[in-house]
Amino acid sequence: MLVHTIAEVREQIKKWKKEGLTVGLVPTMGALHAGHKSLIDKSVEKCDRTVVSVFVNPIQFCPGEDLDKYPRTLDEDNKLCEDSGVDIVFAPSPKEMYGEGHILSNDFLTYVIPPYFYVDKLCGKSRVGHFDGVCTVVNKLFNIVQPDFAFFGQKDAQQLIIIRKMVKDLNIPVEIIPCPIVREDSGLALSSRNKYLSAEEKEYALALSKILFNIKACYDKGVTDVRALTETAYAYLNNRHQLEYLEFRDENNLEEKTTADDNTRVFIAVKIGTVRLIDNISLH
Repeated sequence: MLVHTIAEVREQIKKWKKEGLTVGLVPTMGALHAGHKSLIDKSVEKCDRTVVSVFVNPIQFCPGEDLDKYPRTLDEDNKLCEDSGVDIVFAPSPKEMYGEGHILSNDFLTYVIPPYFYVDKLCGKSRVGHFDGVCTVVNKLFNIVQPDFAFFGQKDAQQLIIIRKMVKDLNIPVEIIPCPIVREDSGLALSSRNKYLSAEEKEYALALSKILFNIKACYDKGVTDVRALTETAYAYLNNRHQLEYLEFRDENNLEEKTTADDNTRVFIAVKIGTVRLIDNISLH
């Protein structure tokens, strides 16, 4: 069932809760692919009812980013959800989510601001305010849907860690379920932004997963010095790659690691042409 208003969602959720049914939420920005479907499948398997939100959230885009050209494929997304057993596809407008006039700055709109320690690094360093927008919209979705479980992919691992922190700190009664990264056979992590890549650029994009897989292989052989592990990356990079970061962080709190261990996650961001790609891997 495709719905566009908060009132419709709440009416249905109220009925489900009265029946004692568990509700799963999969928050997305649409342009659904096999990675999203893996989250949906886990929710459908675990929960009595599943809600998928499809909302290109304007307040998590920074100036100069791809808000206007971000792929919007609601008809295809709705079909995928229907075929996967989703009960509600919630596709609101910005006006529905943020109100009449929706002046989308924190001068006029209440934002949820995650801790500075969690956002002043990795993607948060170059995308100032991004995670404020993410936490605000996710918190709103939790309030609207009141899910028992919410499903997030580990490809956006910093986002997942921040959302878990928000849920803990704000006592939100939802269990966050992390789901593994889904990759193409080539190793490339699935992303809605992969659609922007030319065939040639897609070949260059394989450097991200190759770097991460090689670091994991070196760690498994006993290399724990972060500087030495970082050095292994440069063999996979050339002038077509703009490396934004390659960092070793604690999986739970994003503290920087100088010596890798089983609690370490390696994060990478690379720009290829105009497309910014992220990926990560756990060393556990």
